[in-house]
Amino acid sequence: MRTLSTEYEVRGPWSLATSRRFWEGFAPAALAAQASDALSTVFRVEADWSWASAEVTQRDSSAVVQVRGDGDLEAAAAQVTRFLSLDVDAEGWPEVGKRDAVIADAQRELPGLRPCGFHSPYEAAAWAVLSQRIRIVQAARLRAGIIEDYGDEGAFPSPERLRRADLDLPGRKNEFLRAVADAAIEGRLDTATLRSVDPQEAEQRVQQIKGIGPFAAELVVLRGANVPDAVPANESRLHAEIAERYGDDAVLDEVSLAWRPFRTWACVLLRAMREYRTHEIG
Repeated sequence: MRTLSTEYEVRGPWSLATSRRFWEGFAPAALAAQASDALSTVFRVEADWSWASAEVTQRDSSAVVQVRGDGDLEAAAAQVTRFLSLDVDAEGWPEVGKRDAVIADAQRELPGLRPCGFHSPYEAAAWAVLSQRIRIVQAARLRAGIIEDYGDEGAFPSPERLRRADLDLPGRKNEFLRAVADAAIEGRLDTATLRSVDPQEAEQRVQQIKGIGPFAAELVVLRGANVPDAVPANESRLHAEIAERYGDDAVLDEVSLAWRPFRTWACVLLRAMREYRTHEIG
């Protein structure tokens, strides 16, 4: 087992404490209880699907990332910055608050929040399948069971192992999970590839995977690949929050124009504020 420690300069507002609080309440893949001020997690490295652990600490405006594993550790460290959105130059993020008072209030309530949660588009796609037509808390239990039976030291199983797993799941979830695993093996869920094209094109590509519809494709691209500037069209809770904050006649596509180039970030911020207020998912 090898270790690599790297320090990244984070451009723009960032708070590890706020991000950790958000991820700990992220029902689809909630962060495990933390024993220190660091953020620790285990995950699959997209480059080779090896197991890795990561510990992230904040030093002023820098992120110190320590990864451990037997695979491509440089790729693992880079993946950590992606799933924590630390790779995005966010020096312009405060300007969004200056243009939109609602976002300004949310930025003050959750200072330095950057979208985080899914380790990869592959894990986001697997979650999308598991959560179809059942409650989120039920899907979270299914995911935990898969990790316990087929994962490694708390990490979700690799695509190869997932496609061979003998899972007792309702409906067509087994079939759809195998399709997700095949897509990951074939490179169709690669973060860099999905982020290299327009988000709508990326979503259309993801929808070619059996079992992945429009809502799931948005989840994979916006929260799995962590694309920073896109608006989900199929997120009912977000639309409800827009009506609550901006008025019943407000239209997301119009309101979000002021959020560019951080539309995804603003959407996540509003959804987080709604969950903290309503606890409708938890």
